[in-house]
Amino acid sequence: MTDDELMVRGGAGDDEAFRALVERWQGRLLGFLTRSLGSRVEAEDLAQETFVKVFQGAADYQQEGRFASWLFKIAGNLLRSRIRRRKIVRFISFDPTEHDVAEAPRGEQELRQRELREALAKALDRLPKRQQAAFVLRYDAQLSQAEIAAQLQTTVSAVETLLHRAKLALRERMGDWL
Repeated sequence: MTDDELMVRGGAGDDEAFRALVERWQGRLLGFLTRSLGSRVEAEDLAQETFVKVFQGAADYQQEGRFASWLFKIAGNLLRSRIRRRKIVRFISFDPTEHDVAEAPRGEQELRQRELREALAKALDRLPKRQQAAFVLRYDAQLSQAEIAAQLQTTVSAVETLLHRAKLALRERMGDWL
């Protein structure tokens, strides 16, 4: 069943449909919010708040676009409000040690992957905030460029430029890893 179909059924009172929708999207949403806030606990709270808003809007949901865009728009609005309340200047914070729940690496390959994630996190952290946001929304949340443009309140061509510059900067900073 598509996300739109689940939303329509959820809006009509089908709790199982809404539960399936939450299960389908909670992992990606939680990952995005954790990286954005730098706190797994705060991200879980915000993810729950996002799904409450989705549930409240389910009866009025219009199938005008992809559900993911609508979900991440709600999450993004709540995220910006949370950040403003915390008076944090940084939009994206990515500290893998704070939210990485995997066991300690056991092999050389796992150790290298962990080091690569940490190096990528540091390189991402040094990008301008709009490039960070565009990169995370594209490659972590898997939003389209049009959805990112709506989220960042800019044009698709501006998103293309942000992503291009982010990739170039990351490629330069991650040269030893590539």
